[in-house]
Amino acid sequence: MNKTLVAILVAGLATATASHAKESESEHAREHGQEKAITAAPHSEQDNHDDHREENHEEHDDHKPDTEHGHAEHGEDVNSDHKDAHDDHGDENHDEHSAHDEHNSGSEHGHEEHSEGGDHGDHGGHGGHQEAASASLNPAQMTLADIQINPLTPRKVDYQLYAPGEILSNGYTSYRVSPRVPSVVLRRHVALGDHVEQGQPLVTLFSEAVAQAQANYRTAWPEWQRVEELGRKTVGEQRYITAKTSLEAARATLLAYGLSASDLQALVASQQSVALGEYTLHAEIDGAVLRDDFEQGQRIEAGAPLIALADEKQLWVEAHLPADLSLTLGAGTRAEVVAGDVRVNAKVTQEAHTIDPITRTRTVRLLVNNPEHRLHPGQFAEVYFRFQTKRPVLAVPETALMRGADGDWTVFVEDHPGEFQPVEVKLGRALGPLREISGVGPGARIVTQGAFFVASQIAKGGFDPHNH
Repeated sequence: MNKTLVAILVAGLATATASHAKESESEHAREHGQEKAITAAPHSEQDNHDDHREENHEEHDDHKPDTEHGHAEHGEDVNSDHKDAHDDHGDENHDEHSAHDEHNSGSEHGHEEHSEGGDHGDHGGHGGHQEAASASLNPAQMTLADIQINPLTPRKVDYQLYAPGEILSNGYTSYRVSPRVPSVVLRRHVALGDHVEQGQPLVTLFSEAVAQAQANYRTAWPEWQRVEELGRKTVGEQRYITAKTSLEAARATLLAYGLSASDLQALVASQQSVALGEYTLHAEIDGAVLRDDFEQGQRIEAGAPLIALADEKQLWVEAHLPADLSLTLGAGTRAEVVAGDVRVNAKVTQEAHTIDPITRTRTVRLLVNNPEHRLHPGQFAEVYFRFQTKRPVLAVPETALMRGADGDWTVFVEDHPGEFQPVEVKLGRALGPLREISGVGPGARIVTQGAFFVASQIAKGGFDPHNH
């Protein structure tokens, strides 16, 4: 029985504790909700407070007759107890009203502080935009950053323009050896790289067409000799003309096939000294053998290249310039050509008026003397054209130019010792390592080296960690 009583007591206690906890949570949630409502709508709370005061006042008025009636019925003790309760209720209303006034005052004070803070933030941001971007550097910083300052003065600028180039054989003095009729290579007489002289044998070929032409020539030659001996009157006009034209046609055919006058003389001097169909091609110029892409016994079609000869004493250099470069390079313009460790002077001979469809560049041809054969066709070269401006210009090194915050080009001007201001400029012609500018007057002290350091200092000065 004792155990049963103990169990009942423990269960009751647990139920009472849980009920008390639920009531505490409900009361806490209600108080929290009232605080949120007060914070979200202070004006509504004020109205509710006024209504609450009016209701209390009416309740007090309505309660007063009851109190008097109760006093008459129950006596002084009941009236005294009721009065004490009424006083306590008034005190509670008074405390609640005081708390509400304090909350309104606090809210108004917080709102004023927030407004003042907002005004302060706006003022700070506006002041940041009004402040001019500049940099102040002490002598130690300028020495460490190797900052160099030079006055901007108008002057004539000597500059050079670079263009990639290629060395080529002189197409006006080179010679391509090729058969005029389909032929077979019998013997070669020169090899790649050999220097040959005019008239030197290069290659011996055989051709059926040449054999027929040689036979015709051998036939026409004695006929013409006989007719010429007898004379025009003896043989008659018709025979005389026929013999003469037949010889001339055979002679022209052999010359057209590439035979020389000495070959024709050898052909008729002794009819058994030269085999029909064989003929030899000779060098037409002095030069070097640059190419000989053939083998003995190979059949070569008419016009196919056998040997390329070039006089390397004078070579071409073709420089490739940007198509949109507004620059005229007239004949005689001087330039320097660099190929490996060789530096030679050259001059412009031609300028193309069309754009290369593959490289999209404009070609300028130069002539270079090469008496010692130090340059060779096929080499790549660097071409530097030399110029001078016709009038004085304002120009700064490329290292003095920096992009501003809006993307425009700027230079940094020292208006006071150690004080630098960015000034926007417009770019003109590229003058080698210099660039023509406008927007800054003569005499301005420009940062020509170390502009990046000055720009970084201005950027650091304009950084605001509070985003004002």
